[in-house]
Amino acid sequence: MSVKSLTRLGVPLGIVLIVVMLVVPLPAVLLDLMIALNITGALLVLMVAMFIHKPLEFSAFPSVILVMTLFRLALNVSATRLVLLDGYAGKVIDTFGHFVVGGSLIVGLIVFAILLVIQFVVITNGAGRVAEVGARFTLDAMPGKQMAIDADLNSGLIDEEEARRRRAEVHAEADFHGAMDGASKFVKGDAIAAIVITLVNLLGGFAIGVAQYGMPFGEAISTYSLLSIGDGLVSQVPALLLSVATGLIVTRAVADSDMGSDIVGQVFKRKMPLRVAGFGALALCAIPGLPKLPFLVAGGLMLLGASRIDESPGDGTTAADADVPSGELAQVPDTPEALINEIRVDPLGLELSADLIDLVDARSGGDLLDRVKALRRKVAGELGIVIPPVRTRDNLELPANTYAITLYGAEVARGEAPRGTVLAIGEFLGSLPGTPTREPVFGLDAKWIPAELRHQAEIGGATVVDRASVVTTHLAEVVHQHASRLLGREDVRLLTDVVKRSHPVVIEELTPTQLSLGEVQRVLRALLEERIPIRDLVRIFEALSVRAAVSKDLDGLVEAARAALEPALAAPFVTDGVLHAISFDPLLEQHMLEGLRPTELGAVVVLDPDAAQRVLLGLAQAAQAAENTDVRPVLVCAPALRAAVRRLVAPTVERLPVFSYAELGAAREVRSVAVVSATGARPALGAGV
Repeated sequence: MSVKSLTRLGVPLGIVLIVVMLVVPLPAVLLDLMIALNITGALLVLMVAMFIHKPLEFSAFPSVILVMTLFRLALNVSATRLVLLDGYAGKVIDTFGHFVVGGSLIVGLIVFAILLVIQFVVITNGAGRVAEVGARFTLDAMPGKQMAIDADLNSGLIDEEEARRRRAEVHAEADFHGAMDGASKFVKGDAIAAIVITLVNLLGGFAIGVAQYGMPFGEAISTYSLLSIGDGLVSQVPALLLSVATGLIVTRAVADSDMGSDIVGQVFKRKMPLRVAGFGALALCAIPGLPKLPFLVAGGLMLLGASRIDESPGDGTTAADADVPSGELAQVPDTPEALINEIRVDPLGLELSADLIDLVDARSGGDLLDRVKALRRKVAGELGIVIPPVRTRDNLELPANTYAITLYGAEVARGEAPRGTVLAIGEFLGSLPGTPTREPVFGLDAKWIPAELRHQAEIGGATVVDRASVVTTHLAEVVHQHASRLLGREDVRLLTDVVKRSHPVVIEELTPTQLSLGEVQRVLRALLEERIPIRDLVRIFEALSVRAAVSKDLDGLVEAARAALEPALAAPFVTDGVLHAISFDPLLEQHMLEGLRPTELGAVVVLDPDAAQRVLLGLAQAAQAAENTDVRPVLVCAPALRAAVRRLVAPTVERLPVFSYAELGAAREVRSVAVVSATGARPALGAGV
C-alpha cells in the first residue's frame, strides 16, 4: 500500500480505534504507550501553532482539537476502568501521582486544582472569547473584503485568477474562524470532563476500596487519591498544551514570520523600553528588605540587551524623504541630459500634493505605483493600445489632499484623497462624519469618512473605496477619454509591426502602398475617440486596404473599419439581448440628410442654430431620462448621417454613442426609448422616457 493511501486511511482508522478504546479494556502497558503518544502529540500541535505565519496554515486545527479531545477522553475512560478494577493504571499514572504529591495528599490536590483553574478559567475561557469575537468580526468583514477584491480586479491590480484565489481565501478564513468558535467549546468541555472524571475516580475508588476490597479507610484514600491525581495530571498536561495552542491560533495575526521571531523582533526592537524596565528593576533594590541580587541580575540583563540593540534610522523618516519613483523629490545633477529630461513633456502624468506622498511610499503601505502599472496592462487589454508610462511626481503648488492628472503637461482632471480616510459612496451617508464630495468618475454622491468607520459604512450599505483605488479609477477614466490623444505615430508603428509578424500580407498591402502611418493613425484615433477598442487590428487593416483602393476620405475609412468590427460595436450596450435606442423623427432625419455638407474635417450637418439647439437639448434630456432608469441608450441614425451626427452630438452629449442602422446586429431586439424631433424629444410608444 502506498504512503498516500496510508495517509488517507490513517486518520479514519485512528478515530475508529479511539471509539473502540471507550468500550474495550486496555492493559496497563498499552495504556502507558497511549498516554505517551497523547502527551507527545499535544506538544507537537503546540509547536506547529507557534511556528505558523498565519492561522490558515493550520486550517485542520479545529478537527485536530476534536480528535485529540476524543483520544484523551478515551484514555480517561480506560484509566478509570483500571483504577476501579485493579487499583493500578500503569507506570505513567503511578509515577505522576507520586511525583506531584511528593508525600502529601493535600499538596497534590491543591496542585491539581491550580492546574484546572489555569486551564479552565484563564486559558480556555480567554481563547473561547477571542474565537467567538474573531468569528463574528470575520463574518462581518466578508462583504468589505469581497468589495476590495472586486475593486482591485476592476482597477487591473490583480487578474481573475488572483481574484478567485483571494475570494477562496476569504471564505476559508471565515470557515476557519467559525470552526474555531465551535472547537473552543470542545476544549472547555474537556476541562469540565476532567473535573468530573477525577471526582468519580476519588469517590468511586474510596467506595470500592473500602466496601469491596475491605481496605482501611486511610489506605483507600492514599491509594486511590494517588491514582486519581496521577490520572488527572496525565490528562491535564496535554489538555493544557492544546488549550495554549488554541489560544495561540485564535490570537495569531497574519505575519511574515513565526511567533517566536515576531515576539523577539518586536519586544527587543527599541532601546528605550528595555532601559526603562532595567532601571525600574534596579530602583526596586532600594526598597528595604527586598533581596538585591535577583533585581540586580534582572535589571542588568535588560540594560545589557538595550546596549546591544541597533535601532535603524529609518523609523524617523518623513514622507518627504520617501523613495518616490522618477526621482522628482531628489536633486537632479545640472547636466544637459538631466535638463533635457526635465523639460521633456510627458504624455501622461500624476501629480500629488505633499501630504499624499504616502500613496506611493511602499514603506508606509502605499501601492499606487503598482496599481498604475496594472492599469496599463488593463487598458492594453481593453482598448488595444499601450499607454505611455505615468510619470508620478509631487507638486508643492497643489492644495492639501489634492492630486492632478496631466496630459502632455496640461492638467485635465483633479481630485481629492484626504489622508486617513476612505470614500463612501451611497445615498444614506448623513449619519457618518466626514466631508461630502462627488465620486470623480460618475459624479455620484459620496463622502470622505475616517478609515476606522469603513466597517460601519459597509454595514449601512455604502460602497467603500480606498484612496489609491479612487485615484486609479479616476486615472483610468481619463485614459479612456483621451486614448486617441495618447496614440502617437510611434505607437502606430509598433502596432503595425506586431501585426506584421503574424499577418505580413495585410501590412504589405496597407502601408505604405495605400495609406501612410499618419493616415492609419487618424483612423485609429477616430475609433478611440468613440471608445471603440482597436484590439482587432487585422480586420481593421484589411477593411482599410479595401476602402483605400476606392477613397482615402477619413469618414469613409472610419466607417469601413466600423463595418469590419460591426458584431462587437453594440455588444457593450446590449442587455439581455435588448438594445435601447434613441432615434430621430423621420422628417428631421430627412432634413439632416438634405443639410449634409462635406468639409476638410469631414461631413457636417447644417441646421438652423435654434433647431440644432433644440435637437441637442432633446438628446441630452432623453439620454439622461434613460440613464435614470438604469438603461444605457444609444443614438441610431442613417448610415450616411452617422459621422456627421457624431460630430454634432459629441461636444454636448459626450457619453451618448452614435450607431447607424446597419451596426445593430449584436442585439436580438432594438427597443426605442425616445424620438427626437426639431421641437425636442418625446418618449417612444410604451417607452416611459
